[in-house]
Amino acid sequence: QVQLVESGGGLVQAGGSLRLSCAASGRTFSRYAMGWFRQAPGKEREFVARINRSGSVTAYADSVKGRFTISRDNAKNTVYLQMNSLKPEDTAVYYCAADDLADGIYDYWGQGTQVTVSS
Repeated sequence: QVQLVESGGGLVQAGGSLRLSCAASGRTFSRYAMGWFRQAPGKEREFVARINRSGSVTAYADSVKGRFTISRDNAKNTVYLQMNSLKPEDTAVYYCAADDLADGIYDYWGQGTQVTVSS
């Protein structure tokens, strides 16, 4: 089992940047593919970005491609989401999640961190 704790959320103006972090504890972090998701008020949770176990392969939702970057540091048991050129529609609670079998099914979730982008 792995425990995930997100941090780095906050209030930022449109066009600004934030970097989210997700610290993992428990089982070996490098065994998990990792993902970021978000949920805006009144909307369903949606996929944002994904990174494989080694960090060599990433994937993004079309809505964030070119603006967000996912990365990981397996030595620090941490996955990051660098968010640039933020828009008001990026406002949401952001969650990190761990995929044990790298099959696209996320087994463990963090508690989320709020990101609010003002116009």
